[in-house]
Amino acid sequence: MNMLSPDTRVLEFALSEAGQHKDLWLCTVLYTWGSAPRSPGALMAVSQTGEGCGSLSGGCIEEHFLQRLAQGEYHMPSQRVRYGAGSDITEITLPCGGSLEVLVEYLPATAATLDYLHRMLLALRGEFAQEKRLEPGQPATLEPCPHPTPGPAVYQQGTTLCLRLAPPVNIIIAGLSPVAEYCIEFARAVGFTVLVCEHREALRAAFNASTVLPDFPARYLERQGCTPNSAILCLTHDARIDDLTLMEACRTPAFYIGALGSWRNSEKRRDRLRSVADLDEIQLARIHGPVGLAIGSKTPAEIALAIIADIVRVKNGAAGNSQPPR
Repeated sequence: MNMLSPDTRVLEFALSEAGQHKDLWLCTVLYTWGSAPRSPGALMAVSQTGEGCGSLSGGCIEEHFLQRLAQGEYHMPSQRVRYGAGSDITEITLPCGGSLEVLVEYLPATAATLDYLHRMLLALRGEFAQEKRLEPGQPATLEPCPHPTPGPAVYQQGTTLCLRLAPPVNIIIAGLSPVAEYCIEFARAVGFTVLVCEHREALRAAFNASTVLPDFPARYLERQGCTPNSAILCLTHDARIDDLTLMEACRTPAFYIGALGSWRNSEKRRDRLRSVADLDEIQLARIHGPVGLAIGSKTPAEIALAIIADIVRVKNGAAGNSQPPR
């Protein structure tokens, strides 16, 4: 089962190239304004032979970057490059007047580069959180990050650029359903990884989902747990599945827990969990139910859109309206 994120693949490529004694350039999207093709934290790596992995845009930025590499540029340990509005690179225009800023790191083929890339890869795999810190023009250092947040984060401390390295958001879906099918598509579209637990053989065969474990969701969580970058979704409308999964989910460090159901059914579910599972009010308050942003969604696709949008909202720490009381 392949659950690798695109950025994990970039670092695996970079490690392979560095292991063959090739110099590398590692590019990281730092900031975006307006309409930009990639989000902050997105990676691209290019070796001295011109081979690459990952992307920064739909192709125009990559082509320009390779041209400049061929001209002998980007040999500082690190530098920041802006594309689009406000950039001195006038030959590149991004859609809708957007712009993005990219960190370019030159990584010579050394043992230090191999160690640096390996530690970054472990961080994106969830082994341990790291924070990349660098001064303008200097090589980056990696430091432990004891309190990681979901997804990558970029911020500035004085002149020091800080990039928090963490795995992409992992959506754990408890049971297949029409809404779950669209959630899988939308989650992958925004760069999340997806794991579906479905113990019902008939549904697994009908949906033909590519990332499905034949496991009861609650049993999986009890046995495997999850990381703080996880979101757990109960989308079956089957209390036997959803309730048991929520009992386990509320004991995990998942940053988002959501369950389908009307407000009336959601309140009944909370009453059951309160009495049967002995969950306290703090644990119950973690459950987003009804799940999703209040956009008047009716169809499975609209409901899934509202759910993934709400997960993005919470991940980014943005204000917004969940489903209103009824």
